[in-house]
Amino acid sequence: MTPDEQFEQLNLTLPPAPTPLGVYKPFLIVDNLCYVSGHGPLLNDKTLIKGRIGADMNMEEGKKAAEQVGLAILATLKQNLGSFNKIKRVVKVLGMVSCTSDFERHPYVINGCSELFAKIWGEDNGVGVRSAVGMGSLPDNIPVEIEALFELA
Repeated sequence: MTPDEQFEQLNLTLPPAPTPLGVYKPFLIVDNLCYVSGHGPLLNDKTLIKGRIGADMNMEEGKKAAEQVGLAILATLKQNLGSFNKIKRVVKVLGMVSCTSDFERHPYVINGCSELFAKIWGEDNGVGVRSAVGMGSLPDNIPVEIEALFELA
């Protein structure tokens, strides 16, 4: 199946593509690479999931928030490219987790996004290199921010 068909099979809904809250581009193509700026967990009603992992939410809720960030990134891709089929592979994901200082499961949280991408582009093309780091805070008190780099088909 194509990536577009894979997404349809998941029966998920994309939130509206977010608009920049500062001076930056949410999406940029350079040569055959597609850069997507940091996205937060935007819901379908344009609100954000908020809170810190380890204080306001648990690790499972954080993982769901990361999946929602993945959906927001997909919304930006869809708006700008028109189709997930135009992406050849995920190159890199940088996941930032707002959490308490004793929280240690950052990679588990970011798996929410990484697992979503793997379901769409497959285990080979949907999994790239990745970093998952903890932060003392993130904009608007969001629990997760993720930026990504994709190779175009």
